[in-house]
Amino acid sequence: MTTQHRRARRGQGELESQVLGALREADGPVTAAWVQQRLGGDLAYTTVVTILTRLLAKDVVSRERRGRSFVWTPTADVARLAALRMRRLLDGERDREAVLTSFVTTLPPGDEQVLRALLDTADAADNADSADKARHPRDDSTEH
Repeated sequence: MTTQHRRARRGQGELESQVLGALREADGPVTAAWVQQRLGGDLAYTTVVTILTRLLAKDVVSRERRGRSFVWTPTADVARLAALRMRRLLDGERDREAVLTSFVTTLPPGDEQVLRALLDTADAADNADSADKARHPRDDSTEH
């Protein structure tokens, strides 16, 4: 097979995103064969099952036995899958601060503003949780 006829290799995680995207377009639980057909049928059935199993391990899909096979349902969206990949990459680095610093300093202004707003929202939620716990301390020393 010549280089011209070879299919371009997918980027890391691209196939997982495509499979999850197909599942999210479904009207309900679907089989791996449905996903394979939805993605154009050029993937081997076993490849689709492997990707679905990986997504199951990442807790972004669920499966349920129907007859002799499984049907699959998304439990998260593509954004959650991307966030999991980002977290896995970050967890694999020794100097998290350097990685985060490099990431944040290279964000375009619009993304930086979104990140700041999200961090502010998370801080506000943490502060509200702390205040609630202070008002209603949990007493684990109940007498029996």
